[in-house]
Amino acid sequence: MSEFLGSGPDRRPQTTLRHRLAELRGPAAAPHPLDARALAALAANPGCRRRALLDGAGVDKAALASALGAPSGFGQSQFAFMRGNAFEAKVKADGGKELLRLLGVEGQGDVRVPDLAAAGPEGRAARTALALREATEAGAWSLLDHPMLALEVAGSPAYLEPDAVVVRPDGRWTVVEIKSFPMVDGSADAAKVGAAARQAAVYVLALERVAALTDGAEVTHSVLLVCPKDFSNQPTGSLVDVRKQLSVTRRQLARLTRVEDIAAALPEGVTFDVEACSAEQLAAAVDAVPHAYAPECLSACELAFHCRDRAREAGAVEALGRSVRGELGGLTTVGAVLAAARGEAGDPDDPAVAALRRAAALRAESLEGVAACR
Repeated sequence: MSEFLGSGPDRRPQTTLRHRLAELRGPAAAPHPLDARALAALAANPGCRRRALLDGAGVDKAALASALGAPSGFGQSQFAFMRGNAFEAKVKADGGKELLRLLGVEGQGDVRVPDLAAAGPEGRAARTALALREATEAGAWSLLDHPMLALEVAGSPAYLEPDAVVVRPDGRWTVVEIKSFPMVDGSADAAKVGAAARQAAVYVLALERVAALTDGAEVTHSVLLVCPKDFSNQPTGSLVDVRKQLSVTRRQLARLTRVEDIAAALPEGVTFDVEACSAEQLAAAVDAVPHAYAPECLSACELAFHCRDRAREAGAVEALGRSVRGELGGLTTVGAVLAAARGEAGDPDDPAVAALRRAAALRAESLEGVAACR
């Protein structure tokens, strides 16, 4: 466990970090688990120190957003949750024979389904690693139902739980992602498939850490996406190549600033304890951590509405999108952009300033032409 969690024999720094993170989320608050969906979103926006710190500290961002007066629209209806659980149970019925059928395997007899129960996430991760090694050595088909994987993110351990992992007789491990959105005529919604692929890539990355310590093991880069066929409850599957998502996720997670570095830069006494702090205190604590808002955050982060409001209040160009922000270079506010366009500020040799002034001149010519035609 210590090798892929990044911990060494000296536990004092890790203990100090855990104490600091507990102070940040509140001593009475249980850490909110960091799942693969959150990691995929974090990897998509590695410059956001705010999310890195809150996720690393286990802060419940949904509760924090509500306390700030900007609740998120995240969450799944009870009906959708129950439907998803029922579909997953159907896919895994009879010892995973349906899963093997979707992988193109028939008549393989009994499938090994090891017991992965253990105390706590660390214990479950260790039990999963042992079960993977045993399944690989056995040389038989094995199904690990909701295994626990560990991954270090920004200096803090995260525990991930894929729907399933299938171990083949030749030692290859395949991640299984079960979703309740339909696959109609062999294809599903591209945005939903992309989100599932990014989430599965996080599982593959964590699984590779275990495979590196297991003789004869290899993690396949094609994950099995299982969805309802058309609008029925009949499972159908498709292999999705996640090599691109895996490469991006590995690179972006490696770029994340370590949680302890972000926490060390905070003013003394900053806490995100929803129970003990007022809305004003929480807002000040959140604002003390730099963020990197973009409109894409609205579909990936519980604090997106709060960050959007702050970006709009500051007139930050980030509120207009990453592409616009990239084109404007050193012009970081809407006011600075308008002043540069009017010739009131900005370096005329700056390509962004020159383009804005040219655009303003063309706009003025167009308006003059319209006025002349009236």
